[in-house]
Amino acid sequence: MNEHAQAGAAVPLFDPLSPDFIRDPYPHYDILRRLDPVHVTPHGMYLVSRHADVSEILRDKRFGKDFVERSVRRYGPKIMEEPIFRSMSHWMLQQDPPDHTRLRGLVVKAFTARRVEDMRPRIQEVVDQTLDRVIPNGHMDLIEDFAFRLPVTIICDMLGIPEEHRATFHAGTRDGGRILDPVPLSPDEIAKGNAANAMAQMYFHQLFELRRKQPGDDLTTQLVQAEEDGSKLSNEELTANIILLFGAGHETTVNLIGNGLLALYRNPDQLALLKAKPELIAGAIEEILRYDSSVQMTGRVTLEDIDDLCGRRIGKGETVLCLLGSANRDPAIYPDRPDRFDIVRPNVRPLSFGGGIHYCLGAQLARIEAEIAISTLLRRLPDLRLDDAANPEWRPTFVLRGLKRLPASW
Repeated sequence: MNEHAQAGAAVPLFDPLSPDFIRDPYPHYDILRRLDPVHVTPHGMYLVSRHADVSEILRDKRFGKDFVERSVRRYGPKIMEEPIFRSMSHWMLQQDPPDHTRLRGLVVKAFTARRVEDMRPRIQEVVDQTLDRVIPNGHMDLIEDFAFRLPVTIICDMLGIPEEHRATFHAGTRDGGRILDPVPLSPDEIAKGNAANAMAQMYFHQLFELRRKQPGDDLTTQLVQAEEDGSKLSNEELTANIILLFGAGHETTVNLIGNGLLALYRNPDQLALLKAKPELIAGAIEEILRYDSSVQMTGRVTLEDIDDLCGRRIGKGETVLCLLGSANRDPAIYPDRPDRFDIVRPNVRPLSFGGGIHYCLGAQLARIEAEIAISTLLRRLPDLRLDDAANPEWRPTFVLRGLKRLPASW
């Protein structure tokens, strides 16, 4: 800490919404790992940046979610009166056992390896249809016109959202990521979150009624039936978790595809290698996940006193933030130039999907979507070029790291 303070006392170690941090957080992570691997933020949260510590915390039962207590400590007792926070308190992502176990058990069957593998033809169809639409134009925004459409279409399929309703979802915005950032929300941001949540609830309540009358082979029908059972799912849980599944089902995959394309086109040698050897795509996706993770951080709460975390004693009820993006570039795990993008790097084990009981349900689906999207784009548009690879426009959020737009031509 002292070394950094002497070098530049006015520069905070962690300022995740600053333009410099949004543009490239990785040099900041390097400083944290070296100088203060368990850093206390101005808001009193513990920030963990080394791979060994992050990996351990994600699997350690002494760390949980405790979303309500964490939010009350951060904002005050009235925060749970805000609709967006009440909704989030029911997300399985924010639950501890036994509620987490019960909620996850209701949806896990939709994400089995067999069911996800069976979706490959549909994913390929959507990618080809998307490219058929834009190829005659000679240019597109790789985020809005390409990366966004695929995962939105697939999660609409999984949730049983009718075709005639999907135009609204394809035209939707991606402004919700700020709600997950470790910097507290302003009253205006909370109001915007409440409004977006109200709109989502209004639509999904209509979808629930449709699926009660016309059941289908989809996840919404499955959850509506569980809600009607009463003992498995409350109405609040049903609504909140459908909203979560829709958001989580496309947001991070959009970023995975976009971040991956930027990394490839910024590293022409790796792009050329993948074009020459398309069979390397699975390894390339793992390296993209490691190199520039769609999810940069996940939070936990200490459920008991922790006697020693990197030499620190942390009391019960404290918030601990695990920097997945930093762990993925830790030289202790990746000694061969961890800041280099290398699609044939051996033993890549990214923490981008989290770990332990909260390991991402859609991890394999996201991998397959990214594999098919990127490999098909490279095959069908071999002369594609980014209009400005040096200065891409990033979304002004930290936890969900992704590009706002990425114009390209051919």
